Amino acid sequence: MASKLYIGGLAYSTTSDGLREFFSQCGNVLSATVITDRFSGQSRGFGFVEMATAEEAQNAISQLNGREFDGRKITVELSNPQGQRSGGPRPGGNRPGGGGRGPGGGRGPGGGRDSGYAHRPSKPVKW
Repeated sequence: MASKLYIGGLAYSTTSDGLREFFSQCGNVLSATVITDRFSGQSRGFGFVEMATAEEAQNAISQLNGREFDGRKITVELSNPQGQRSGGPRPGGNRPGGGGRGPGGGRGPGGGRDSGYAHRPSKPVKW
């Protein structure tokens, strides 16, 4: 069964291909991904590697955790499975007033896109 590893402390110059090549010394790498910022495209300094078996993943942890890669000391550990994103209340969201947004700040009466006051006032504003 495949095991996913979290890799932290990556250099901003590290690529997914370089990560795959570095981890291939410990076994069969199914996937290697460096996480990038969606707007700038720059690396965020961490990534994920999926190894073919749990034994290979443990081998990678024991051999590569704390080692230097692309000039930085990296952290290698088992990845926590991502929780379900939908559902469950958000902090402060179950209170009257919409979680601290105040009058006109949320999507209720007096605010949001449906209020008729999206980005421009309906009447000219004198400055």
